[in-house]
Amino acid sequence: MQINDKAKQIAAGVFLTGLLILGGCGHKTTGTPNITPEVAVVTIQPKQVAITTELAGRTSANLVAEVRPQVGGIIQKRLFTEGSDVKAGQVLYQIDPAPYQTVLDNAKAALMRSEANLPAIRLKSDRLRELLVDKAVSQQEYDDAAAALKQTEADIQYWKAMVETALINLKYTAVTAPISGRIGRSNVTEGALVTAQQPTALATVQRLNPMYVDVPQSTTEVLRLRRGLKEGRLDQNGANQKKVQLMLEDGTAYPLAGTLQFQDVTVDPTTGSVILRAIFPNPNGVLLPGMFVRTVVQEGVNKKALLIPQQAVSRDPKGNPLTLIVDAGGKVQLRMLTLDRTIGDQWLVSSGLAAGERAIVEGMQKVTPGASVKTVPFEIGSGTSSGERKKALPPPAKSN
Repeated sequence: MQINDKAKQIAAGVFLTGLLILGGCGHKTTGTPNITPEVAVVTIQPKQVAITTELAGRTSANLVAEVRPQVGGIIQKRLFTEGSDVKAGQVLYQIDPAPYQTVLDNAKAALMRSEANLPAIRLKSDRLRELLVDKAVSQQEYDDAAAALKQTEADIQYWKAMVETALINLKYTAVTAPISGRIGRSNVTEGALVTAQQPTALATVQRLNPMYVDVPQSTTEVLRLRRGLKEGRLDQNGANQKKVQLMLEDGTAYPLAGTLQFQDVTVDPTTGSVILRAIFPNPNGVLLPGMFVRTVVQEGVNKKALLIPQQAVSRDPKGNPLTLIVDAGGKVQLRMLTLDRTIGDQWLVSSGLAAGERAIVEGMQKVTPGASVKTVPFEIGSGTSSGERKKALPPPAKSN
């Protein structure tokens, strides 16, 4: 009897539990409303956008001159401060001039000797020419006197040239700056022996204002740019087309704008790129030769650019970009996109979207193509729709 009573109690408990479960389920099913999902959308509108390209490059001096001696000798003095600014023609090194002064003195003495002999030899030649008319001297004597005169005149010209050469060499003992600019460290000290046209420079002078910036651009980008201009997707922007902005190594923007000077005509076969050269003013010496920088070059202006926020673009398993839009009937539609580049926090769309279409920026994970949705405007820059800001705080909890 006790066993039967216990079995009945268990069966009753199971039955009651089932009723409670069924009752709870039925209450939950009938009480849940059918809510239309809400998404934040942005309306795609064409706008004028300046298309730029960021390229990395290095700075180089406007002028570079290596200082080398044109005569040999011992360095007596170094007449500049390393790292200072020098002027063209300023004496940088003094080579011992004594040997060259001696050569100059010898050449001057020989010239004076030839010039001293010239009057007597000329008179003798003239006198023998008169006597030759009267047959008082032989033709050979006159010919010898005339030859001696010509030799003396030639000696005078020779020694004049030797004096000039000695003067030039003596002048070269003062090694001067070939250009104005900033001079670097000296590779020789006082007492060093140098030779004419030696391969090692004594120092290097560089003109740092203005500065060149050379950046490589791939031929693929060059061809794409030309194709865009030809197809009318890009327009030249007049004087602004040649303006170049510069970013320094620490990420800060260089305050002065540069000018695109030229594009090289030869492609580097190892990199498949051409060199673009821009010139930047450098009055404060901020830019130094060899610095790694990034330039922002303007390619042109797209007057009908279609931009879409980056968070509105996702990708399929193959990596192809896509987005969801809301059509005029409030239905979600799938659009496959062709993207050109990023501009700030937005994508520039080449194809796949039309002006006036509404792209879903927030709430994409809650909907599927074909579903009906409720739209609210997305505020660009806030990252939150107006509807979501209202729902930002949870409702207060109910007390039991």
